[in-house]
Amino acid sequence: MTLNVELHGITKRFHNAVANERVDFDLRPGEIHALLGENGAGKTTLMNVLYGLYQPDEGTISIDGTPVTIRSPADAIRLGLGMVHQHFMLVPPLTVVENVLLGTASARDVFPDIAGASDRIRRISERYGLSVNPDDRISELSVGAEQRVEILKALYRDVRILILDEPTAVLTPLETTELFRVFRSLAAAGRSIIFITHKLNEVMDLADRVTVMRQGVRVVTVDTSDTTPERLAEMMVGSEYAPSEKSASDVARGATPVLEIEDLRVAGQRGTERVRGLSLTVHGGEIVGIAGVEGNGQSELGQALSGVASARGGRIAVAGRDMTGSGPQDFVEAGVAYISEDRHRFGLIMDFSVDENSVLNRLGRGEYRYGPFLRRKRIERLADRLVEIYRIQIASRQAPARTLSGGNQQKLLFAREAARDPVLYVACQPTRGLDLAAQEQVRTILLDERNRGKAVLWMSSDMDELLALSDRIAVMYEGRISGVVDRGDPGGRSKIAQMMVGIRADSTLLQ
Repeated sequence: MTLNVELHGITKRFHNAVANERVDFDLRPGEIHALLGENGAGKTTLMNVLYGLYQPDEGTISIDGTPVTIRSPADAIRLGLGMVHQHFMLVPPLTVVENVLLGTASARDVFPDIAGASDRIRRISERYGLSVNPDDRISELSVGAEQRVEILKALYRDVRILILDEPTAVLTPLETTELFRVFRSLAAAGRSIIFITHKLNEVMDLADRVTVMRQGVRVVTVDTSDTTPERLAEMMVGSEYAPSEKSASDVARGATPVLEIEDLRVAGQRGTERVRGLSLTVHGGEIVGIAGVEGNGQSELGQALSGVASARGGRIAVAGRDMTGSGPQDFVEAGVAYISEDRHRFGLIMDFSVDENSVLNRLGRGEYRYGPFLRRKRIERLADRLVEIYRIQIASRQAPARTLSGGNQQKLLFAREAARDPVLYVACQPTRGLDLAAQEQVRTILLDERNRGKAVLWMSSDMDELLALSDRIAVMYEGRISGVVDRGDPGGRSKIAQMMVGIRADSTLLQ
């Protein structure tokens, strides 16, 4: 059989670290092929080699049976390969159509056909249900909309081979279902898809075959019809993986609220209100989950509770201290740990080292700074401790944060915040993009902190996760709390699902 893609003996090193070691991989015509592995297993590196972002130290690449050298993404695109990255490759000040045209032949024209490109983008968007306006600026879009633009960029180029790195991480269940329909239709037309994901149910639902990688080495390639999610999980992380039943348990909830939100109003980037009169209380010793379709004000709520965004009205209090109008450092000093859904923009400084990022929000304290000078030895000891406790995979403490895998970046961010012993966690999609073991670790941290009497407010798009960990689940709809469901409510899942789309449990529409 002639193969669309064949990688043989691919090895890629970064200094002394081996990201890929003699990896073989093949992709058949019209196939959807899943690529699984823990964060740092080498999946994205392998695909970056195929897409021309990295050059292999050893090994060969063949397209349709012909050996090729892919020196850049431009070479890859000419060969019919497109890649949708986990971390977006967009220019925020530009519009959707301008971003889509970047790198195309028409972008080099003195007068590019913007109107024609916009019409084509609208047709693609409507055909695949991507709901993207070509005239919107990227800086004004939600994270989910930015992901859809990345997918549009690949579809606009009419690629034959599509590489997708965690494409559903920021999508709602309905959007994921629609996206899978698109992928199946593309495969039915003879196009091939490589699909990187941490979600085993997606692999079983979508992929024809799956390749498992661990520590830079290919473990196995198998038909999904011949395996199970449990077997895949074991191959991903080895015999050490033993999923636990993490769930909320009865603990003594504090009598005094740690977080009080009253009639909160927060504007989005366009100036329109995204949080519209929201009120909520979180006590010590409880986890309150926030459910809702993305784009209903969750991001703006998290930013307001960390000082990144200012409240237009209402009141925020942390441990009895009025924090309305306070800045990020004030929230840090008040004991708020903020885990942003966008770790690149609001969490880490990607060009700073692991050492520097581990102490980024504590430099105002004399413990880590003496006048204008950093106390390097103390910072190194802190970083060593965080790396060990949270099992963060790094080449060295001096390595820039951008060299870490996405999951290890998230663990570094979480470790830094937890090390401050906060009174309140505001965690926005904290397990998004993490592998199974890392997800377990984050959930365990949140539960342990709740059991120590800390207050936890967290937002997740994973209904099962919310139901398993939360003591209460508040549903956000159009910037307000549309209802609250207690743990153990026998009809909780159905009530939450209805309120997420604007329907009350009694079947009346929310106003």
